[in-house]
Amino acid sequence: LPSLISKHDYLRKTTSIRCEYKRINEPMNAFAWIVVSGLAMSAIALVGSVTLVLSESTLQRIILPLVAFSAGSLIGGAFFHMIPAGIIHYGMSTSVFVWIIAGFTTFFALEQLLHWHHCHKASTNCKKPLTYLILIGDGLHNFIGGLAIAGTFVTDIRLGIMAWLAAAAHEVPQELGDFGVLIHGGWGKRKALLLNVLSGLTFLAGGLIAYALSFNIDISFLIPFAAGNFLYIGASDLVPEVNKHEDTRVNLASFVSFLIGISLMYLIKMLFGN
Repeated sequence: LPSLISKHDYLRKTTSIRCEYKRINEPMNAFAWIVVSGLAMSAIALVGSVTLVLSESTLQRIILPLVAFSAGSLIGGAFFHMIPAGIIHYGMSTSVFVWIIAGFTTFFALEQLLHWHHCHKASTNCKKPLTYLILIGDGLHNFIGGLAIAGTFVTDIRLGIMAWLAAAAHEVPQELGDFGVLIHGGWGKRKALLLNVLSGLTFLAGGLIAYALSFNIDISFLIPFAAGNFLYIGASDLVPEVNKHEDTRVNLASFVSFLIGISLMYLIKMLFGN
């Protein structure tokens, strides 16, 4: 009997230690993911340099399918992952939909107030003053995105990884276009690349702020908020750029790429859940 009691105490203490270890280390794991994902998102800005080695015709062939793929990834991520996760937390209450609308409206306001837009073309007629607006707009966009995606990492690391992948898919064609606009606007190659990377670092800044706030307030509202962000960018910013091309083959390629983006998010949902 004493040996059984001793074994029971050992198991109880071991379980308690494991629970305490998990409680302490889960926030640290989230912090590590936030930092790594923030740095990786900033590094994506380096893909803009690809515009210097590819011909304009090649860029024009690949840019629209990339835009369509990112639109599908964002919309699929919102419907298959972010919104269901928000409903799990809030239930079928009005709150989850209020935060979705808030996320959608925030990016609409950002675009309206700054006259900011993503430029997903290899060449563009954007005038030089717009280069500053693009950098400011992208910096704010990345900062808000960092807040939202860090909120998903704090809530569920797997959900955060999915959200980051969808956002990263969107960043690749955006950075290709933005770098081309900066060069076209008269910026030097090194300066344009450096400022693009610095603009991307605001994603990390937003993530760190969200992480710090998570110790004092419940930031799970950022999950449906991020869903609203994804829906606005995918449906309002990206889809209109790929759905009215004169060439039927280009339209078909864009539609297939869009479906691939959605299918990827659905596959992740089936394989890993929330």
